[in-house]
Amino acid sequence: MKDKGKIKLGISIGDPNGIGCEVALKTFQDARMLEFCTPILFASNKSISFQKSHLKIDLGFNGVKSATQAIEGKINVVNVWNEGPKTTFGTSSTEGGEYAIKSLKAAVSSLKRGEIDVLVTAPINKNNIQSDQFNFPGHTDYLAKELQGKSLMLMVSGSLRVGLLTDHIAVKEVAESITPKLIEEKVTTLIESLKVDFGVRKPKIALMGINPHSGDNGTIGEEDEKIMKPAIKKLFDSGHLVFGPYAADGFFGSDAFNNFDAILAAYHDQGLIPFKTLSFGKGVNFTAGLAKVRTSPDHGTAFEIAGKGVADEGSFKEAVFMAIQVYRNRLDHSKIAANPLKSQKAKKSA
Repeated sequence: MKDKGKIKLGISIGDPNGIGCEVALKTFQDARMLEFCTPILFASNKSISFQKSHLKIDLGFNGVKSATQAIEGKINVVNVWNEGPKTTFGTSSTEGGEYAIKSLKAAVSSLKRGEIDVLVTAPINKNNIQSDQFNFPGHTDYLAKELQGKSLMLMVSGSLRVGLLTDHIAVKEVAESITPKLIEEKVTTLIESLKVDFGVRKPKIALMGINPHSGDNGTIGEEDEKIMKPAIKKLFDSGHLVFGPYAADGFFGSDAFNNFDAILAAYHDQGLIPFKTLSFGKGVNFTAGLAKVRTSPDHGTAFEIAGKGVADEGSFKEAVFMAIQVYRNRLDHSKIAANPLKSQKAKKSA
C-alpha cells in the first residue's frame, strides 16, 4: 500500500443499460472529487462518450490503454474494448451482461496487479451476467474467488453496519447453510474489519436469530437454540463482545441496533430491508475480509429510470469516499502494526 500520491480509484461500469455510468460520471462532474483520488473507468472511449452525450453530462476525460497511464487531476478511461456494446437503456440483455463482466474482470485484474488501489463497482444484473465463463450470483462471490481473504457482505451507512451470514442464496437454503463454523468465520472477519477498516478498538456485535422471535426457545424452529446460541456463547467466552440471537423485528424497531458497532443478519432480506429503510441512497456495500478494498452503491441497475438522467449519485459518491477512507485506515493500521512503540510515543508527545 502506498502513502504518497493520490489514490487510484478503479471503477467497473456495471450494466451499460442501467444507471452505473450515469452515477459514476455525475460523481466526478464535481471537479472537487478529483482532489481526493484519480478515477479510472474500465470501459471504452466510445461507450463513455455516448453516455455523456445522451445524458448531457459535461465533463472531459483522458483515454488510456492501461491504468498505469492514468493522469492525476483527470477522469481516465481504460479502453477495455473498441466496439460496442449497443446501449438500450432500461433493457436487460445478454450483451449488456457480457460487457458488464468485461469491465469487472479488467478492473479486478488491474487491482490484483496493483495498478489501481481500490475498486468501486457499479451495479450489475444478476441474471444477464450468467454464462459458462461467469457463474456467480454477484460481485461478492466473484471477488471472494479472485482476491485473497474471506469475504463478508457489509452494508454501511455512518455508524450503521449490517453484515450477512448468508447472502445471495434461496431462503429455503438459509437454515441448513448456517453452521457454527460459518458463524465463527463471519464474526471473526467482521471483528477484524471493524478494527482495521473502521478503527473500532473493541467491537460490539449483535447477531440476528434465524427464526421469527429467534425461535421462541425452540417453539418456532430449533436452529437458534442448537446452532446460534452455542456459537455465540463460544465466541463470547473467548473474549469477543458478541451478543444474541435477537429477534430482527423488535431489534430494529426499538433502535437497539444503535447499541452495537455492527449487526450480523442471518440472511439477505433480514438485514437489507431494515438497512435500506433506514438509509437508502446513502448506504454503501463494502466487501469486508478481502486483501483489497471494494465498495459499491446500495442500489441496483435501476432499469426503470436508466437513460433518463434522473439517477441520484449520492450512494455512488459515498462508495467512493468509503473506499478512500478504508484504504487510508488500512495504511495507518499497517504502520502502527509495523512499529507500535513509535506510535505510542507519538500519542504521548501529542
